Amino acid sequence: MALSRIWSAFIIVAIAVASIKYLSSNDYKSVYNDMIVGKSGDTIQIGKKNLTQFSPIIRDSIAKNPNYQESRIHYSKKEGSEDVRIYRIQASDGVISTSKTAVDICIGLIGIMTLFMGFMSIAEKAGGINFLSRLIQPFFSKLFPEIPKGHPSYGHMMLNFSANLLGLDNAATPFGLKAMESLQTLNPNKDKASNAQIMFLCLHASGLTLIPVSIIAIRASMKSATPTDIFLPCMIATFFATMAAMTIVSFKQKINLLQPVVLAYLGGISAIIALLVMFLVRLNKEELDDFSKLLSNGIILLIFLLIVLGGIYKKINIFDAFIEGAKEGFYTCVKIIPYLVGILIAISLLRTSGVFDIIIDGMKYLANLSHLDTRFVDGLPTALIKPLSGSGARGMMVDTMQTFGPDSFQGRLSAILQGSSDTTFYVIAVYFGAVSIRDTRYTVGAMLLADLVGVITSILLAYMFFG
Repeated sequence: MALSRIWSAFIIVAIAVASIKYLSSNDYKSVYNDMIVGKSGDTIQIGKKNLTQFSPIIRDSIAKNPNYQESRIHYSKKEGSEDVRIYRIQASDGVISTSKTAVDICIGLIGIMTLFMGFMSIAEKAGGINFLSRLIQPFFSKLFPEIPKGHPSYGHMMLNFSANLLGLDNAATPFGLKAMESLQTLNPNKDKASNAQIMFLCLHASGLTLIPVSIIAIRASMKSATPTDIFLPCMIATFFATMAAMTIVSFKQKINLLQPVVLAYLGGISAIIALLVMFLVRLNKEELDDFSKLLSNGIILLIFLLIVLGGIYKKINIFDAFIEGAKEGFYTCVKIIPYLVGILIAISLLRTSGVFDIIIDGMKYLANLSHLDTRFVDGLPTALIKPLSGSGARGMMVDTMQTFGPDSFQGRLSAILQGSSDTTFYVIAVYFGAVSIRDTRYTVGAMLLADLVGVITSILLAYMFFG
């Protein structure tokens, strides 16, 4: 029910804000069109005025910069002319294009899902998943007390968390969806999220990642002098977000995290990560990139090899097992389409209506009133959009880097924020949609609280490392 209320609120607020803008400003007379059929990057012509018709402040700004921008409104004046063209650039697609994008995302997932679910099927029949389950069971049995001993969901979750840690997004999604399906077999109420599903999804969405390869690549492409300098802050921020997610859900589910087994596993995992970080911080950008590719791609190939060898050892029909799992992956992708369309159109309405602009401008205003260092506010758009849209947050990060520079405080903060969490609402739509869960209970609240911890930690780390 929580997700239903949030989804409804998104739509109502978006339409209300758009209506207010339409009625109160001539700059937004096409806002309804933008929300339905508009496309990202479209130039929306507002009009043309003589320079003398503007306020003195805007006139002075245009005189200094003929291509002046204020609150998403662009003013363009050609040399020798007194006429000023007024226009807006649409930040995101309207609901029609967004609906198509949602379907395209699911179609794009089909190949990946069939590949990994096929190999997952071989691993299950060969006993590999049961082996992983026994390996991680002492730790996971404390976090997931409802899961019986030896259940294959332990292995599925371990594969998902491992893929996330290594930045293997393509592998993490199939493993995660398989984990949700496995947990759903234990769920007594098929329409309501179980405690185990909530714990798993919150840990997954906290986004613990060792090497933020894509962020480093973007910083390098934008001529950052030290594109890898955000690696350690990103790692620390995601670690804190993951610990926050675990703590929040454990508190809600009355799970004692101070048990010796839990502390031992967490300590061991932390020590391994710390050793890897100590090794990785010594690498330059090229070395880190090469190591990341070797580690991630090498591990995928190693997993494939071990699965096939296990299947041969167990004398199962490997190809038939692969096809069986691949079919399951295909049907899962089809099943999540309605859920993804629903979430993405609500997000589209929020963005095209200007709700985000109001929130960001309001935060800047409050920060200025506080007389504190307000540089962090310029990085916050990335954090605000990340729970809703990964591509939108990436665009905000790039925009911040272009505006302030990739090595500026704001640019680095936006990069850390981009790497400190996952796309919460996308994850909820896809993972719960795959198992037809309608009542997500407190999942959204727990995820957003963990995201908040990640944001606060990211800001503090940015000041600590780059302030």
